[in-house]
Amino acid sequence: QVQLVESGGGLVQAGGSLRLSCAASGSFLSINVMGWYRQGPGDQRELVATETSGGRINYADSAKGRFTISRDNTKNTVYLQMNSLKPEDTAVYWCYAEIVHAYVGRYWGQGTQVTVAS
Repeated sequence: QVQLVESGGGLVQAGGSLRLSCAASGSFLSINVMGWYRQGPGDQRELVATETSGGRINYADSAKGRFTISRDNTKNTVYLQMNSLKPEDTAVYWCYAEIVHAYVGRYWGQGTQVTVAS
């Protein structure tokens, strides 16, 4: 059974920073993609950033220049460093991973709330 466990959300003032972490545990062969999505109040879930096992990174336009995604493949962990946070970044942030077993499974974390106060 694969689990993605997130940490690092919370309340921060506009202009501040937060770092999210997500660790994958369980039995699997490898992890292809790890990343982050978010869902704000009244919004649909949207991509924030993803990184492949080969280091290819994709950012949403809203994240470019402010957020940095990174992976520690030895720890099966992905991070999201969020700087210059804005109130519109307020959302539940979901960790996402494409994990290889005998098939490729898509997994989500439990979600962590990020609230940016103006």
